[in-house]
Amino acid sequence: MPKMVVEARIVRNTEIGVNVKELVLYAPEIAVQAVPGQFLHVRVADSYYPLLRRPLSISGADHITGTVSTIYRVVGQGTACLAALTSKDSVDCMGPLGNGFVIHGQRPLLVGGGMGLAPLLFLAGALCPRPIEILMGGRTKEEMFWADMFHNKCDAIHITTDDGTLGSCGVTLDLLPDVLKSGAFDVIYTCGPRIMMKGVAKAAKTYNIPCQVSLEEYMACGIGGCLSCTCAGKDGLRKKVCTDGPVFWAQEVIS
Repeated sequence: MPKMVVEARIVRNTEIGVNVKELVLYAPEIAVQAVPGQFLHVRVADSYYPLLRRPLSISGADHITGTVSTIYRVVGQGTACLAALTSKDSVDCMGPLGNGFVIHGQRPLLVGGGMGLAPLLFLAGALCPRPIEILMGGRTKEEMFWADMFHNKCDAIHITTDDGTLGSCGVTLDLLPDVLKSGAFDVIYTCGPRIMMKGVAKAAKTYNIPCQVSLEEYMACGIGGCLSCTCAGKDGLRKKVCTDGPVFWAQEVIS
């Protein structure tokens, strides 16, 4: 699939959670090609600082309106620059990049934690009208604004929070065995902290369910040239997360 660099007009850049914003761009060339699991590489400022683009998971795309969206957390200088932009601005945007999720099976379970829920939001829309369940986790109730975003896309939503202020107290891996026992799932998709995905992949293997993982690694170029985002593959070879992934079958990259 071809990738391109476009000057994308900002439609909106709105706060949806504590230090979390949704960026919607008018980029019809990208929107018509994007598939769940791919990402954008965005230049966040016109100056040379910050120098590097920022990789942002695509959380939605609409080829009719020509818009593509991403959800990001403001954590450093780059995302702070991005957060300051308004609908009067535009950004230099490269995409869609990477390999996305393989649509597989008829009874999917999505498992996400934190900002790893962003690509799963796009995926949930693509999986409809299959019966979809999602298990999502966060630190507190305030972080779980995601539930409303998945409400019209999923048949069942299971929630965990570290402090127990919403859903079950604990992390997603604590609730995962009960969720797996309750449904005859034939594929699992997961994105979030590496330790969570490793646990999900282990459970999927135990239940003999195919599992796809979306890795999050530091990226500089986003197109496979700099090798900053490589990870170890089970075949002994290094995998480029930006071009070989970010989505892999679990058995390719998870021990």
